[in-house]
Amino acid sequence: MTTPTTTGPLAETTLLRFATAGSVDDGKSTLVGRLLHDSKSVLTDQLEAVAHASRNRGQDTPDLALLTDGLRAEREQGITIDVAYRYFATPRRRFILADTPGHVQYTRNMVTGASTADLAIILVDARNGVVEQTLRHAAVTALLRVPHVVLAVNKMDLVGYGEREFERIVEEFAGHAAASGLPGFTPIPVSALVGDNVVQRSTRMDWYRGPALLDFLERVPAGVEAADAPARFPVQYVIRHGDARYYAGQLASGTLRVGDRVTVHPSGATSEITGIDALGTPVQAAYAPQSVSVRLADQRDVARGDLITSGVDVPALTQEVRAAVCHLTDRPLRVGDRVLVRHTTRTVQAVVKDLGGAAELTANDLGRIALRTAEPLALDDYAVSRRTGALLLIDPADGTTLTAGMVAL
Repeated sequence: MTTPTTTGPLAETTLLRFATAGSVDDGKSTLVGRLLHDSKSVLTDQLEAVAHASRNRGQDTPDLALLTDGLRAEREQGITIDVAYRYFATPRRRFILADTPGHVQYTRNMVTGASTADLAIILVDARNGVVEQTLRHAAVTALLRVPHVVLAVNKMDLVGYGEREFERIVEEFAGHAAASGLPGFTPIPVSALVGDNVVQRSTRMDWYRGPALLDFLERVPAGVEAADAPARFPVQYVIRHGDARYYAGQLASGTLRVGDRVTVHPSGATSEITGIDALGTPVQAAYAPQSVSVRLADQRDVARGDLITSGVDVPALTQEVRAAVCHLTDRPLRVGDRVLVRHTTRTVQAVVKDLGGAAELTANDLGRIALRTAEPLALDDYAVSRRTGALLLIDPADGTTLTAGMVAL
């Protein structure tokens, strides 16, 4: 468990991607709505629409959950089905927020929403404590290696704002978090309905010494993993300008500098960076996640799907792939299935060799698989890089995304 604090420097980047997860009726959408409302990130016409919809449902006050539950089917059922993305900003930071579904049959949507998150907020109802779906969300968060986790104990108003109830839930969650592989978490007691500890510190819980949720979100570091990881540059486009070739793409992790010796995978060819352009302007260095074009000293045979790296920490070049996965579609995945594997900008054919002993994987199943690819892939362990350690399995017949995988070398 991580003790929350408001001291120290502000966040290292101006953008934080975070996702919410929790069981049905734990109050995810209300929390997100309160966060948007109290941070003054909601337009007047949106508030009016929510107030009107709330009155039509017989509610005296605006239901802030409607700010994220925007689909008609969700409003009719009173649940979140799809991942609802919202963009907002405060003077300190910009945010991309993903409100993910709570139902077990929509676990795949949580994987989608949390796969690029710097932080995950796992909600629990203070009355119910840790339930089965809480443990599932903790396991998925650990599997995706989300760098920061907040345990938001919601509906504290319904348990009398009691410290004992809060501590009991935190202690119970801590045991499960350690077992699932979560390195740590920050607990915050909140009431999304009333607004306690969401944007403003609560006056009803003077026993709590930590920050409000928004204050923590504004200060937590983000993007550190990408900056500290080895340099990985997947080539997306080859741009020819006269006799020169520029290799364009987004730097997945690390740093590239003019003068760096680099290796092109899977060919293994080596060269030196002679120029880097960012938005048409020459620069001496590029940092993840910048989109840049790179020029090499030699006219190498570099194509879309190749991976340019620098330094001695190189990826594993292999055709035998093992990964932890979440199956995303209703079509089962079975041993012997032929699939396409998409890794960064590279797509290769593959066959499923093993499913960790399972007969098949169906929608929302978590499992482990082994693949044999037709061509070698330059892979990092997912623990090293969430970008170059991730892959997708695709149906070669119709292009449907079947499975999301996290490489385990």
